[in-house]
Amino acid sequence: MTTALLCLFDRHLVRACCCFGVFTLSMALAWLTLGAPWLAIAEAIIGALLTVPCFFYALGIFPVSSSALPRYDHFKEPLTRGMTRTLLALAWCVMVGTVIRFVLPAMVYSPLEHPLLFVGVVIVATAMGAFAWHRHLLRRLLAFNVMGSGVFLLLAGMAGTSVQGQALITIGLVVAWLGSLLSALLIRTLYLREGPAALLGASEPQESKQ
Repeated sequence: MTTALLCLFDRHLVRACCCFGVFTLSMALAWLTLGAPWLAIAEAIIGALLTVPCFFYALGIFPVSSSALPRYDHFKEPLTRGMTRTLLALAWCVMVGTVIRFVLPAMVYSPLEHPLLFVGVVIVATAMGAFAWHRHLLRRLLAFNVMGSGVFLLLAGMAGTSVQGQALITIGLVVAWLGSLLSALLIRTLYLREGPAALLGASEPQESKQ
């Protein structure tokens, strides 16, 4: 949980990416503890060995590039826009909570008896808030991946770590990695073509020109 928070809210991008690597290894250890060794191996390989290099590629660290991204996120969100995005994230959290309320009503009254679901809800809610608040594209990509891990915990909490559940989560890991790879390529290309303004997303440069 601590590494997920550091990954989501550390403005130093290299350190945040490293924290994501530690977070995926802790997820792999969690799967191993739950009796899902193959899922633990998939998490370690796809998360730490394949996804983290995507972030480093987007930063221009791997391979080393003379036009690397700034290592620190200096972008600041206007308070009104940040509050709007935070309310949107909270709305999504309420929707997730409502679904859990009807699927597993027992968790509402005894959340600590369902640790996977509890941790999954906290991670998803926090990652949604970070995704809504951040302007930097790479930080949004990190939040997207952390949110995906929270969703996998929710799936494991509801379906268990059966063979079918492990297969479904493994497919989700592969899809998330492919999405991260494509996103890293797009971030790198946008930065090379448009400079730092591209890191704010498609709508931000247009607003700054008005």
